[in-house]
Amino acid sequence: MRQTSFAQMHCSLAQSLQVVGDWWSPLILRDLYLGVGRFEDLVRDLGISRNLLTTRLQTLIEGGVVERERYRERPPRDRYVLTAAGRELVPVLMALTAWGDRWATPPAGPPIAFEHRACAHSFTPQVHCSHCGQPVHADDVVAVPGPGGRASPGTVLIGNYLPTAGTTHAEPPPTPTGNAVDER
Repeated sequence: MRQTSFAQMHCSLAQSLQVVGDWWSPLILRDLYLGVGRFEDLVRDLGISRNLLTTRLQTLIEGGVVERERYRERPPRDRYVLTAAGRELVPVLMALTAWGDRWATPPAGPPIAFEHRACAHSFTPQVHCSHCGQPVHADDVVAVPGPGGRASPGTVLIGNYLPTAGTTHAEPPPTPTGNAVDER
């Protein structure tokens, strides 16, 4: 059960997590991408309860990343498939998997490898700049306020931490005097 709703947060990451931010959703999306689309197959592969899978699939459908597709009329049989929005999440899941391969590898090693269809080579998923094509790492990026940036839940302090366009970094604002928190 979801403990916190991010629906009112004015933040793209929070809105994304509202749809796919529980433990099971990335695994469900991974399985759908790999072709495991029937309800019973998802239950068996993931070891998830039927009730929990039903709830998660409904959230993913409402979020526009999964749809139910009829593949047989008699008897009626459905499977779950990724929508275009769901397919756009696959590289994100691959990048998270690559992080897990590096920092949280299962004892026997990575259980899945990725091969690029175009060149038939195994690869490690990475994030690249959409403009120049160079790999992007945390130290290579400056976050600046976007067109929808405003002080709202999830972005109340963002103006104090993000630089203005063209600068390279911002310092956290000083702790207000008289309200300092003792951090011992």
